[in-house]
Amino acid sequence: MPTTRRQFIRTTANGAAITALPFARSVFAQDTPSDTVIVGVMGMGRGASLAGGFESQPNSLVKYVCDVDENRANQAANNLEKAKGRRPQVITDFQKMLDDPKLDAFVCAAPNHWHAPATILACKAGKHVYVEKPCSHNAREGELQIEAARKYKRIVQMGSQRRSFPKIIEGIELLHAGEIGRVYYSRAWYANSRGAIGKVEPAEVPANFNYDLWQGPAPRAPYRTNVIPYNWHWFWHYGGGELANNGIHALDLSRWGLGVDFPTRVTAGGGRYHWDDAQETPDTMTCTFDFPDKKSILWEGLSCNRLGIAEGFGASFHGEKGSLMLGSSGYSLYDGTGRKKKDVPGPGADGPHFEDFLSCIRAVGTDGPTKLPNADIERGHRSTLLCHLGNIAYRTGRTLNCDPKNGHIKDDKEAMGLWSREYEKGWEPKV
Repeated sequence: MPTTRRQFIRTTANGAAITALPFARSVFAQDTPSDTVIVGVMGMGRGASLAGGFESQPNSLVKYVCDVDENRANQAANNLEKAKGRRPQVITDFQKMLDDPKLDAFVCAAPNHWHAPATILACKAGKHVYVEKPCSHNAREGELQIEAARKYKRIVQMGSQRRSFPKIIEGIELLHAGEIGRVYYSRAWYANSRGAIGKVEPAEVPANFNYDLWQGPAPRAPYRTNVIPYNWHWFWHYGGGELANNGIHALDLSRWGLGVDFPTRVTAGGGRYHWDDAQETPDTMTCTFDFPDKKSILWEGLSCNRLGIAEGFGASFHGEKGSLMLGSSGYSLYDGTGRKKKDVPGPGADGPHFEDFLSCIRAVGTDGPTKLPNADIERGHRSTLLCHLGNIAYRTGRTLNCDPKNGHIKDDKEAMGLWSREYEKGWEPKV
């Protein structure tokens, strides 16, 4: 961390002193209302959309857009100015916004290997955090995020926006009310038709790109073409494949609908079947997750074929009296014979998820949060953990037996070796 970051933390009475701070009610323009939440966004891929979304919320202003690629950061600022009539500040190092006492909320939309370390640093700096899915690069990071949110009394919301979609909520409530009887099985899926990325070779770092900061907590590796800005998803060093990329959305719905937390057994199969290229993560994959009380989830991921279990994305639930299927934003209800009884479409805008996060920030009192967001970090970690366990089962080629109290892998030292990772010196996440 730069000197300013260390000085900030050191000059508080102690690391936990920040926990007593209520919502700052800060503004950076004289004509903003007193309940305006000041936001900074890191990562101008998905983050460009998030910046526009937060700027569109009432009494929410985006003060910073940040990207290690100067060109992308400036383009995002230009687009926001054109759409909203106000240009945010452009920075390349997210730590600078954490030093701003007027900043209330930090949004992390950088690659997966940044999600947890940046979240923890932001909590330490007294900021509330909206972190994109999956909330972590590995299982241990998720546990640390929960610890940081609770220690510093910050609101931390994961970007699993379907937790705030009205018709998805309605469908889940039907399940929990017993509409299809006892629910014991869920299928989750995602299908796409991604192309090959070729044989990735080392290359010169572009002049406008801070590759060292992009790597951040990840151990250093040569800059390679076709990895940045998106294909890092398919390398274990930075991402978690399709399971962590889009599987997290469907698995979050499955876990929510079944009302389960940690699995007792996890298996995985699949591989790289379609393209002969540099990608490491599977393009075709299935995982099974068994839970207490005779419940289980099946995940199917197809990166190179759009014909999934049903439509390209979804989660289905099967009970004693019928089934219910969740799509991207709505649901369908079926009787025990498979006949459709009801089809309920719904709006799929991200706005309600942003609104939920902001309302929780405004409700923070002197003793900390008074309510938790729909996708609180503890919920986010438990769903993300399924992705990590599925990938660990795939990488080890073994069935994982897990502790239903916390998801930890039992009696398998090699598998538990993938519970965390090695970090670049000086970047180890610490609460």
